[in-house]
Parts: sequence; structure tokens; C-alpha cells
Amino acid sequence: MFILPTPSTVAFDLFGIPIYMYGIIMACSIFVAIIVSNSYFNKNNPLQFKDSIIEHSIYIIFSGILGARLYYCLLNFHYYIARPLEILDIRQGGLSIHGAILGGVICLFFVSLKTRISLLKYLDAISVGTILGQAIGRWGNYFNSEAYGMPVKNQNWGVLIPESRRLPEFMQYSLYHPTFLYESVLDLFSFGVLSYIYFKFSHKKGVAFFSYLVFYSIIRFFIEQIRVDSALNVGNVPIAQIVSVILFVVGLLGLLVVTFRMWLKKY
Repeated sequence: MFILPTPSTVAFDLFGIPIYMYGIIMACSIFVAIIVSNSYFNKNNPLQFKDSIIEHSIYIIFSGILGARLYYCLLNFHYYIARPLEILDIRQGGLSIHGAILGGVICLFFVSLKTRISLLKYLDAISVGTILGQAIGRWGNYFNSEAYGMPVKNQNWGVLIPESRRLPEFMQYSLYHPTFLYESVLDLFSFGVLSYIYFKFSHKKGVAFFSYLVFYSIIRFFIEQIRVDSALNVGNVPIAQIVSVILFVVGLLGLLVVTFRMWLKKY
């Protein structure tokens, strides 16, 4: 039997202000992602560029969070257009990894222009740290009772979702697939694979980043198959699956271009 209980969303109060577990976990995931990315970057780049990711971390973090929040709010446009002040409240959730990826890439583009270091070198290192951060960050969804899957009819497995967080059509069920847990485990496995790729193909700029796009797109596509709380559907297809397909194609084409360029240099 494996049943995850319903957790408390609030960790503690600070001067009367509730500090949510979601915020704590997201802060930890961002910190780990930056530290790991910087460490990997330092190992594969000249000494004069050491700690470049740490140096620009405030811009990277801000851009990632801004992109993640704006993307999520756009997917829930009708809700937030009626409650614009809630756009600023991220303590209880509402961040999208696809938006964070876009915001991070845009920021790193300008960082690469400033430092004159290849954008792909930054993206390779950041992608490895990011997938580890995602593995940690998914547990924020657990404390928010969100990002869960279809009801589990076998009462020996699942996560308990409180009635206030259940969808109306599934109100009679209490146990659901812990899709956040599935994705966390798969992200952790991908971190190991990407770490190997990063050092094995350190001379091939872009391999780790494009591999990340391929791996995570596959993970997210299949996880969305059993999730019930997707932010937005186009017809019957979750927007996250559509974006995952697009990013998968981008990643695959990127890997083909990198491989072709290396083949041309060899011959």
C-alpha cells in the first residue's frame, strides 16, 4: 500500500504572513538548479568565465519566474483578466515550466551577447541544472494538491486530494494518480542521462540542451495523458502536449543540425 496523505499547504507564519510550502520548495529548486548549472558550466569552460551563471543568476531567475507566471496567466486569461492583482501572487502556485524555459532562453541570449560566450554553452549547462530543479519543484504541486492525474480505483495506491481541490466530475473519488511524483522520478532519471551527455559531448555545443528538450517533451507529453487539471485544452488536447510536440521537434532538429555540422568539420 502506498498512499500519499493530504499535506498542509502552509509551512509556518512569519509576522502573521503565511509562508507556503510551495514557495519554499520552488525556492529550493531554483537554488539547486542555479548551483548545479554553474558547477557544470565551470567544468566545461575556460577559467576566465568561471561563475558566469552565478554572476547573472538574478536576471536568469527573474526572467524564468516572469516567463513562467505570464505564460500560466495567459493560459488562464479569463480568470486573471477579472482578477489582475492575483497575477502578482505566486505563493500558492501558478508557474509553468514552458514559460520558464522561454523566459530563461531570452535572458541567456542577452547574457551571451554581453559576455561573448556562446548561447548554447549557457543553455547546455542550464538545461542539466533545470531538469534537476524540476524534479524537486514538482513536489510543490504535492503540497498544493495540484498537477494530479485520473482517479485511482485501486484504493492501495495514489495521493489523497481534498474535496476543495477536486474537479466536479471526480468529486466522488479521493485517490488520484500522483503525476507530480511520476514526473519527478522521470526528471531525476533524465538528470543522470543529461549529466552523462553533457560531459561526454562537451565539445559539441547544444547537444545537452536539445537533448533536454527531447527528453522533457516526451515526459510531459505522456504525463499529460493522465492529468486531469491541465491549464488549457485546444479541443480535447492539452496545450502542454501541443507545446511538448513543438519543443520535441525543435530539440530533434537541433540535434540533427549539431550532428551534421560536426560531420562537415570531420570531412
